[in-house]
Amino acid sequence: MWPENTAYLLSILLTGGEAHDCPPAPRLIRRTKAARKLLGDKAYDSAELRQWLKDRGTKAVVPNRSNRKQPFRFEKKAYKHRHRIENAFCRLKDFRRIATRYERLARNVLASVCLVAAIVWWIL
Repeated sequence: MWPENTAYLLSILLTGGEAHDCPPAPRLIRRTKAARKLLGDKAYDSAELRQWLKDRGTKAVVPNRSNRKQPFRFEKKAYKHRHRIENAFCRLKDFRRIATRYERLARNVLASVCLVAAIVWWIL
């Protein structure tokens, strides 16, 4: 049984450090089966992404950016569980090689993240 306060990586997609989170989101999400809800931060506040998730049968739990003219409603109670996602990233960054990005090649970075994710899953 998995601990309740832990998030596990279901899919990994490596993008450039300067890339915005929202455009590659459908490509990443498409790799997993449809969930009831998707929790994301304000970077995922996009009408197109919200519509794509709705068509997929997933409810977007994403707060509105401050400059949004027509705000969407979102479940604040469900959004409080987003800290689990941040905890998963913190667990990955416990490994110095991941946190400092020693690797220069994308394939090596991705391999390191996959290896560390497997180790973290095995430890828990």
